[in-house]
Amino acid sequence: MTRTLSIPTPSLVVLVGPSGAGKSTLARRLFAPTEILSSDALRAMVRDDENDMGATNDAFEVLHLVLEKRLAAGRLTVVDATNVRQGDRAGLVAMAKRHHVTPVAIVLDVGLDACLRHNATRQHRGEASTPYVTSQHESLRRAIPEGASDVAHPLKREGFRVVHVLHDEAEHASVTLTRTKLDVDRRELQGPFDIIGDVHGCLDELTQLLARLGYAPSDGVWSHPSRTALFLGDLVDRGPASIGSLKLAQAMVERGHALMVPGNHEARLERALAGKNVKRTHGFDLTMAELESMSGPERRVTEASLASFLHTLPSHLVLDGGELVVAHAGMKQSLQGRDSGTVKAFAHYGDTTGETDAYGLPVRLDWARDYTGDAVVVYGHTPVLEAEWVNGTICIDTGCVFGGRLTALRWPERELVQVPAARRYAEPARPLSG
Repeated sequence: MTRTLSIPTPSLVVLVGPSGAGKSTLARRLFAPTEILSSDALRAMVRDDENDMGATNDAFEVLHLVLEKRLAAGRLTVVDATNVRQGDRAGLVAMAKRHHVTPVAIVLDVGLDACLRHNATRQHRGEASTPYVTSQHESLRRAIPEGASDVAHPLKREGFRVVHVLHDEAEHASVTLTRTKLDVDRRELQGPFDIIGDVHGCLDELTQLLARLGYAPSDGVWSHPSRTALFLGDLVDRGPASIGSLKLAQAMVERGHALMVPGNHEARLERALAGKNVKRTHGFDLTMAELESMSGPERRVTEASLASFLHTLPSHLVLDGGELVVAHAGMKQSLQGRDSGTVKAFAHYGDTTGETDAYGLPVRLDWARDYTGDAVVVYGHTPVLEAEWVNGTICIDTGCVFGGRLTALRWPERELVQVPAARRYAEPARPLSG
């Protein structure tokens, strides 16, 4: 039976196994030559001899340099080396995390006899390499007990998010590969889109804006015959109808009429629905009051539905062939299309210093001022008086809940469509900028 290995893209794929385990053969069969960084090939490049162990340090210096460049460019890269020592693997995991790509391990857990047999057939190796192969196999076995499963594999404790274990030669020869895109990569979607800024429970203004954009309700779900709505998060808190606003967006997303990325307020609601202790500040008390006003059965169904929905939302989205990026609080170029805790934090809160200002709010760095990326970035989070373009970025949170306006950006037209707030529902913690 053929086994298929699922590899997220981009990722750093680390082959793990003693010399003679079949790593290079597997790599050549499953990956493009440009994707493979081989310690043997780099020894040959440095000293014209892949078996010259004296070239190992230089070879790995070159390997790490090229690997840094490839990961920075978001390219899937395979490290073809023994990687049986935890220290070697730790450095690679750290590099993957530094570039916000998924660290993947493919372990070739082949018996020592098979490794020695294969190694003996390789030119310039043979019996002289037996002690080295034996030592490598022992190092592998210390790190990975025999029979370890993919699901609860010891390498996951080292930081590998995906681990595949191949146990025998027949499995090596028959395994196939599938590359899976990250949820944030939706380059194939080209719109046209109507990108909607922070709603914060202003349901009446949201329905007015949708109507002005040409959407209409059908069977209880708003839709447009030829356009897709895109919500930038923070549909909840502070305003009078947070749950209704979020459920409207949820219905549109689930019926294929909209996309959504979560804001920091949705992230807080998701934590609360998971049973975490969350402070009822910044309007969250109003959202919880809406839920608590429901009957027991209605509340349980609503909370379960919202929790499931929020869990599916990507941190940000790369759209329209890579020309458009949307995130609640923005996304600098080096993080676009990546997936990590740092990426999620930036998407929810922007570029922060960890300090708070005189209003008790996070001190934010102006990442848009220095933005030089090719993609247009549309975001919200920090309310402004006027939506203005800055270096190919635009913030369209125009403070509806604070008595401003609810704003949408038509893409690709780059046209702003707005409706005024019916009234001021909340006081801003600090004056709006812009």
